[in-house]
Amino acid sequence: MRIIRFLLPTGFVHLARNLAVAATMSGNKDYKSATSIYDFTANSIRGEEVPLSKYEGHVCLIVNVASKCGLTPTNYKELNELYDEYAESKGLRILAFPCNQFNGQEPGDSEQICSFANNHKVKFDLFEKINVNGDHTHPLWAYLKKEQGGVLGDFIKWNFTKFIVDKEGKVVERHGPNVDPHKLKSSLEKYF
Repeated sequence: MRIIRFLLPTGFVHLARNLAVAATMSGNKDYKSATSIYDFTANSIRGEEVPLSKYEGHVCLIVNVASKCGLTPTNYKELNELYDEYAESKGLRILAFPCNQFNGQEPGDSEQICSFANNHKVKFDLFEKINVNGDHTHPLWAYLKKEQGGVLGDFIKWNFTKFIVDKEGKVVERHGPNVDPHKLKSSLEKYF
């Protein structure tokens, strides 16, 4: 653990310690026994429960977002562009999950997040703010991390971590925050 402490900021060490713990939410299968993202539900930004089985037959890009991150302008712009290019023609669905676990960069409530998204002309699906790490990790995100681990541990390291899910609901790729959405085109094309 000393090596990790030396290499990573203190907050990341705390996140690593809480890796294996996931909260159970009603309507969600235990992430360890889930077989696809279709075993989960999540609340839309408006508070309605959404069964992820509604995305069956679609390639999905699942991403944790934040409105006050240095990566926000590029990611929101390029996620919108991917949606414009592939939603109608190829059936791409983008599922964005606001998260405030990284330097408090998503401090707003659902109304404020909606306002931000409207100002950025977001067309893709936006969900309620969740935790992607720690004791209260949303079960979907525990499943995503279990299926596609990361470098230096499976925990989510920062805003805009991206998971590609195939048409069968299987998590097939994970991309870090430093990978801009446009760079995912060749990966997405493999699964359409």
